[in-house]
Amino acid sequence: MNTQRDPTVLESFQQQGLSRRAFLKFCAATASLLALPAARAAELAEKLAGMTRPTVIYLSFQECTGCLESLTRSFQPTLESLIFNTISLAYNDTLQAAAGEAAEAAREDAMRKAWGKYVLIVDGAIPRPEDGAYCVIGGRSALDLLRHAAEGAAAVVAVGTCAAFGGIPYAAPNPTGAASVQDLVGDRPVINISGCPPIPEVITGTIVYFLGFGVPELDAQRRPTMFYGTTIHDRCYRRPFYDKGLFARSFDDEGARNGWCLYELGCKGPVTYNSCATMKWNDGTSFPIQSGHGCLGCSEPNFWDGGGFYRPLSSGLWHGGIGEGLGVAAVAGVAIGGAAAVAARQRQKRITEAGKKPPEAP
Repeated sequence: MNTQRDPTVLESFQQQGLSRRAFLKFCAATASLLALPAARAAELAEKLAGMTRPTVIYLSFQECTGCLESLTRSFQPTLESLIFNTISLAYNDTLQAAAGEAAEAAREDAMRKAWGKYVLIVDGAIPRPEDGAYCVIGGRSALDLLRHAAEGAAAVVAVGTCAAFGGIPYAAPNPTGAASVQDLVGDRPVINISGCPPIPEVITGTIVYFLGFGVPELDAQRRPTMFYGTTIHDRCYRRPFYDKGLFARSFDDEGARNGWCLYELGCKGPVTYNSCATMKWNDGTSFPIQSGHGCLGCSEPNFWDGGGFYRPLSSGLWHGGIGEGLGVAAVAGVAIGGAAAVAARQRQKRITEAGKKPPEAP
């Protein structure tokens, strides 16, 4: 009888030549990323140390590989640390060496051995018409693959806005009848990690949290509140300029050069829930607003059909879709637009009182 068991997460670290100290540093850094209190950080280390590496199946459907590209650029934990030390990535048609029948056989074998326990990650939307004929892998439709894999999953993680909400494939006129993961496997625990693409550490952090504590607290869109609990506007470093009524009116005017708020250039930060302003990208180097471009709202449902990327929220183009399900999106949009208008008038009044000519409208 074969009594050999799979190594625990701690043993996997040690097999890679890393010490227990390195493992504890990994747990502490991950706990910091998740903003866990000290007691929970110790609990995370204890749980990961004693558990075997869980099987992860990563399925890619109607997507551009941008979400996986983002994941490969995670700095804490890094993708290689996640794959070699924390999880057992049994299938990913981009990263794996196997192809064709060998790859599909490996996926089926891994699912069979870990049935009911593995984590299923889905990247991309899923077309439904014609029995899913518009997206086929290994002779099976994405629709069939998803439903079969979801049956045996402990949880389903929808990575990226295409998987979470349908994304660009779902946009009008939606010629392939694309749908989101939650529309098709609503009876399974689904965690949405939206974004086009998502922040890499949000992906890895959510996976590690699930391994230690199970499904995290989710918002109305099934997104982890630890990463999607506040709007980008709430934490944006340009927020003080918004409050003072200082707005860039074009991408090359004085306001833009001085780093003023991009609200009037169409920034959707006030109604977009994500951690971009705090976690940023490329190991905390920057994020779109810091680079001079307004937020597109890519982590919200229907962001593409909302249109008007360069029209302010007060224009009314983003009603209904952005923040749909939160129950206050439309009211919030009107309130924000009104506040911006008041702030703009205050700014113009200050300029006029100072004897300066107001800037020309773009």
